Amino acid sequence: MALVNLTKQIAQQALLDSLRPADAAQVSESLKTARPAAASGETIGAVILGQIQAMQKAVKEDEELVVLVHNGLETVRVLEIYIPSWNVAVLTGIDAERNLTRVIAPADNLQLICKVMKAQPGAKPVKVNLIAPKPGA
Repeated sequence: MALVNLTKQIAQQALLDSLRPADAAQVSESLKTARPAAASGETIGAVILGQIQAMQKAVKEDEELVVLVHNGLETVRVLEIYIPSWNVAVLTGIDAERNLTRVIAPADNLQLICKVMKAQPGAKPVKVNLIAPKPGA
């Protein structure tokens, strides 16, 4: 486990070193606020929801967190993540042709792309709706 943490730190430092000094400070601060401590017994679904919630909380008023899921030829912008049980995720969003699309997948197979982007001028920033399972599920 220590090797994994060391690898993450090295990758993080390489990313920060490649950015301009002002950008590096901003990314470093963002990484600190977007990383809540994970409890040892947490499920993958809970960690995913926690990470997205923390990233979304850290965005500025004129920014939005864009969450994408890419599967084969299909890329979907995720607008809602519903976790009916901690092992399964239902992602609802829109595809490139603006069709309503759902991805149903085991939580441990999810690979999401999350990036902070400026909201369209004059438009209200979009927030990803996060729905956790009911207690006891």
